Amino acid sequence: MISFKILKKSKKSRARLGVLKTPHGEVQTPAFVPVATLGAVKALTFDSARRTGAQLLISNTFHLHLRPGEQIIKKMGGLHKFTSWDRPLMTDSGGFQVFSLGFGGEHGMGKILKEKSGLQIKKGDQPKTIKIRENGVEFRSPINGEKLFIGPKESIKIQESLGADIIYAFDECTSPVADYEYTKKSIETTHRWAKESLKHHKSKQAIYGVVQGGRFKDLRIESAKFIGALPFDGFGIGGEFGDDKKAMSQMLSWVVDNLPEEKPRHLLGIGYLEDMIPAIKSGVDTFDCIVPTRFARHGIAFTRTGRLDLSKTIFLKDKNPLDKKCKCEVCKTHTRSYISHLFRAKEINAMELLTFHNLYYFNEYVGEIRKLIKSGKI
Repeated sequence: MISFKILKKSKKSRARLGVLKTPHGEVQTPAFVPVATLGAVKALTFDSARRTGAQLLISNTFHLHLRPGEQIIKKMGGLHKFTSWDRPLMTDSGGFQVFSLGFGGEHGMGKILKEKSGLQIKKGDQPKTIKIRENGVEFRSPINGEKLFIGPKESIKIQESLGADIIYAFDECTSPVADYEYTKKSIETTHRWAKESLKHHKSKQAIYGVVQGGRFKDLRIESAKFIGALPFDGFGIGGEFGDDKKAMSQMLSWVVDNLPEEKPRHLLGIGYLEDMIPAIKSGVDTFDCIVPTRFARHGIAFTRTGRLDLSKTIFLKDKNPLDKKCKCEVCKTHTRSYISHLFRAKEINAMELLTFHNLYYFNEYVGEIRKLIKSGKI
């Protein structure tokens, strides 16, 4: 199981310092959680991931179920031994794939809209590629088209076989264009699945419930109160925020004010640099995002002066490190010129170097926020 201790609360916001203790070590919170979808941080060894300061990873239940399969991982001793990652691990429930392989894929959109959309999902609508039933979801494998079914019982069974320190109740992640009536019906489903997930949870793993409700205040509060009253060890905050990122802080305040204060809160799938301070000031303890690793694979480095696109020829003559103030081993060793050359030449280690720097930069950024909370400046 886990334990969570609040070390300091901000007097200026809901921000807090804490320590999350798990069977595989402690996590100093607030903390950024890198994504290891298939049990790997893309382009990095786990030894490198540790050196970036990563404290906790999150892996994907749905994709690990597809390959190599949870039974193989269980026979290998569980996800920690299978991967040789000796620090804390989370697995999501597969609830995000209800969106990403459903309405999200169908409409070509993510959880946060880049621009306003005229689309609207109404009560009773179903995605074309999956079927959301009362007891779970009928998927088709994106690998071979094979039919598969995941509900609360199946999700918990898969996650228990994977053996992460923290698992999640199965839920439906809603679309940013779902209307009020669809979202209301959806949280009723998520709440029923939350109770079913607890019923089937038999292991010593910690289990988090997931709060949904979209952009609707009354539904977010209703969901937070319902999930918060169940005997979960912590809480995930999921779903979407429409086309206005500024609404995220408001939504989080509705949720956080109605969850038990003494338990940890994880914001699912949100973690751009500009999201971090608003989320932390709203009371979030941990949050995961694919941004630093995905952007690295596209040649983008995050720095104090903004994003650098290393595919541009201007950087071929740049003798500076990616970030002059960064202390990571990439910035100590390599120039922008060299990394730009590697990326333009399609050398694999360009992705490795950029991924290492980006993860280090994200972890250091959150580390500085922890210092600001400790000093009373946040």
